[in-house]
Amino acid sequence: MSLPPLVEPAAELTVDEVRRYSRHLIIPDVGMAGQKRLKNAKVLCVGAGGLGSPALLYLAAAGVGTLGIVDFDVVDESNLQRQVIHGQSDVGRLKAESAAASVREINPLVNVIIHNVALTTDNVMDIFSGYDLIVDGTDNFATRYMVNDAAVLLGKPYVWGSIYRFDGQASVFWAEHGPCYRCLYPEPPPPGMVPSCAEGGVLGVLCASIGSIQVNEAIKVITGVGEPLVGRLMIYDALEMKYRDVKVRKDPECPLCGKNPSITELIDYEAFCGTVSDEAQQAAAGSTITAAELVEMRERGEEIMLIDVREPNEYEIVSIPGAVLIPKGEFLNGSALEKLPQDKKIVLHCKSGARSAEVLAVLKNAGFSDAVHVGGGVLSWIKTVDPSLPAY
Repeated sequence: MSLPPLVEPAAELTVDEVRRYSRHLIIPDVGMAGQKRLKNAKVLCVGAGGLGSPALLYLAAAGVGTLGIVDFDVVDESNLQRQVIHGQSDVGRLKAESAAASVREINPLVNVIIHNVALTTDNVMDIFSGYDLIVDGTDNFATRYMVNDAAVLLGKPYVWGSIYRFDGQASVFWAEHGPCYRCLYPEPPPPGMVPSCAEGGVLGVLCASIGSIQVNEAIKVITGVGEPLVGRLMIYDALEMKYRDVKVRKDPECPLCGKNPSITELIDYEAFCGTVSDEAQQAAAGSTITAAELVEMRERGEEIMLIDVREPNEYEIVSIPGAVLIPKGEFLNGSALEKLPQDKKIVLHCKSGARSAEVLAVLKNAGFSDAVHVGGGVLSWIKTVDPSLPAY
C-alpha cells in the first residue's frame, strides 16, 4: 500500500548537502524532493542499543535533519558485541551521549537532540510530540506498549523491530492507515514466558539486519516511496536465511485504534505487562535473601541445595560456586521436583532474580515452604561477593 509522504520538503539543499547525498539524488524515486523531505524530517529513536545503533547510524547517513535519541542507560562491555554505535572507550559513558557523538561524526549536518531520561508515562507524550516519526528499538513489552499507545494517541507512525537469538521481526504501525501494535499483540505474554535478549542472547549481526530494515521503512514513510510495512509483519530467520511477511489486519475491536476505543489515555504499563507474575511476587515476599546472606548461610554450615535455574550456556559463562544447574523449564514441567531433597533448604538463583522468583512460586505450591531465592541473582553475587567473575 503506497502512502503519501509524511514530511514536506525543506526549502533547499546546500552545495555541501548535494555533494554528500549525491547517490540518493540520482535515484529517480528519491531525487531532490525526497532528500529535502529527509532533511526536513524529525525522527526519534527510542533506545541506543542493539537496534538503535544501526538505525541511528543509517538515519544520520541518510540525511535525516533532526535525530532524537532517548536512552538513560550507560555503555557496558557486554553491549559492544552488537551495539556498534559505541566503542571500547565509551564503556561507562551515557549511551545517548555516546550515540550522539557517533552520529555527529558520521554527519555533522544532522541536528541531534539527546533525551537522557527513562521513557515514562509522564514524559513520553511531550517527547514524542516534537517528532514526525518514531523508531522503536526497545527490548521490553511495557515500553513497547507505551510507545505504541503514545504514537496512536498523537497520530504518529512508528517503525517497530524485535530481535531474539537468530530471529527478527519488523513492521510499521500507523493507526491512520492500518493496524497498531495492539492489533497484532492484544495482550502481552505472561511474565517470564518470553526471555529477554539478556537472558536468551542475540546474534550481534541480527541487530544490523533488522535495524537497517527499520531505517529503510522510515525513509519510505518520510519520502512516500515504495510500499511500507503498514499492515504487514516481516519475519526474518537468520539461520535459514529466509524472509517472509504476513498480513496484519486492523482490529475493529482494538481497545486503542478500533471503532469504540476504551483506551483514551496512557495506562500503567508495568502493571499491564507485569515484570514478574503476581504469584511470583507473593512467593518472593519474605523469601528473598541477598548474596551476602547466602555466604553467611554457608559459613554457618546450613544444609542447603543451591540451584541455578538459568540455561546451560549461561551456566558455562559464569556460575556461583557449588550451584547445581536445573533450568527453569524443568520446574515448569514438573520434572525437576523429583530431584529435590527433602532434608535440605532449597535456595534458588538466576541472573537477576526474575526467573528464580517464578520457580520459587512453583516450589511453594509444591510444598517447599522454606525455599528462598537470591535477589539479584548472579549479578548480585558478582557485585557483592566475587567481582573477579565475568558479568554477562
